[in-house]
Amino acid sequence: MGKVFDAAEVAKHNSTESCWVIIHGKVYDVTDFVTDHPGGAKVILRLAGKDATDEFDPVHPEGTLEENLKPEACLGDVDLSTIPKSEPEPAPQSNVEEIPVQSLLNMDEFEKVATAKISKKAWAYYYSAADNLITKRFNTEVFRSILLRPRVFIDCTECNISTKLLDNQVSMPIYVSPAAMARLGHPSGEAGIAEACRSFGAMQIISNSASMTPEQIVTGASPEQSFGWQLYVQEERSRSEKMIARINKLSAIKFLVLTLDTPVMGKREDDLRGGNVINEITEIKSPEVSQNADERAVFQGLDPTLNWKETLKWIAKHTKLPVVLKGIQTHEDAYIASLHTPQVKGIILSNHGGRSLDTSPPAVHTLLEMRKYCPEVFDKIEVLVDGGIRRGTDVVKALCLGARGVGIGRPALWGLSAGGVDGVKRTLQILADETRTCMRLLGVEKVDQLGMQHINTRLIDQQIYDGPSGLESIRAEFRSRL
Repeated sequence: MGKVFDAAEVAKHNSTESCWVIIHGKVYDVTDFVTDHPGGAKVILRLAGKDATDEFDPVHPEGTLEENLKPEACLGDVDLSTIPKSEPEPAPQSNVEEIPVQSLLNMDEFEKVATAKISKKAWAYYYSAADNLITKRFNTEVFRSILLRPRVFIDCTECNISTKLLDNQVSMPIYVSPAAMARLGHPSGEAGIAEACRSFGAMQIISNSASMTPEQIVTGASPEQSFGWQLYVQEERSRSEKMIARINKLSAIKFLVLTLDTPVMGKREDDLRGGNVINEITEIKSPEVSQNADERAVFQGLDPTLNWKETLKWIAKHTKLPVVLKGIQTHEDAYIASLHTPQVKGIILSNHGGRSLDTSPPAVHTLLEMRKYCPEVFDKIEVLVDGGIRRGTDVVKALCLGARGVGIGRPALWGLSAGGVDGVKRTLQILADETRTCMRLLGVEKVDQLGMQHINTRLIDQQIYDGPSGLESIRAEFRSRL
């Protein structure tokens, strides 16, 4: 029988020299893991000597402890009766639970209900964005500056929004973006989102920081259901290689999404105020972990050396899955990506929901920039977008600009938080219905009939980049490699 610890004894081990935590009644010595924790050392140090179960469970998939700690790190059990009781969070509004999701009519109402139901930390993580939230807000506002051009006297009885995304047949051009830590909002987590997507024939990209394993998320998938897997390349490449090997075994996962727009984390102040330390940039006092703490506090362990010349070749050695590059924000990078077909199957124009670099461009601007400087890219590679989608009219406008599919991140999380699986289903239903209504009023029957003739972008044309294209030097460099 293993040793049983008093919680007071565990509490003494609360430093980088000796760091213990309690998880599910077990005592773990994580001293050697403190500086290697992908979320940063301060995440662990804040919970050192304490029961970390409530913090650990919603954000870590099954098997995390076994993968990262040696067996001897488990020191024994804790006497549960000796653990101090923590103050519970304030209860949600008493009437929130009674609101049926079918009565909710738009994404703003889902966010309002979800905000009242989830913890402050969960709200802060889902809501937060970089600095002054300018890009986060502009992602949505920019769609309001695009005007629609309805055509009339056209039979609009039929309207089919089914399409193909990355060679996968889907029932709608709306997919779920890789939004992390879904179990913060609801116990069903990413598997709940997958269940909703299955009901609607929608595609889902699973976050690299999902709170469930990829195996758990796709276990109930239908044969025709399509998933992508988001990849953050670890500095210790063998870890990423092991994950890619796992993904290769899951037939439901059809492609990898290499995210490029967060080599370092933006300053997300709502997270800081909410007590989340996953992206805290305050300097850590302990000498062992204080060096470059502002750079390593988030996404510690991610490889900063990713580049066009080497990274795609490395990926090709470990998988035959097509690659989608997420985080493209300029026409130059979109053009370079198109030079790497067929391995690179698509790109996602994204600014990470405004969470990385504030005042970076919305996907709408990048779409217009590409149409101005390198329209041929739309014929060479699939272009997807995310960020700020709140209405079916937003979906249609993005498709008119040349996008093949439109991703939703926060709306899926708000839907899940407000009503579990049914909340995500209702979210997808609203957006799909609004998309059909918009297409009918434009006089369009099929997604591939949408084009620039259906929109007026004059209000935002003046905001589009108007400098040198830079494409000639890119073409010359690429030719020199051949």
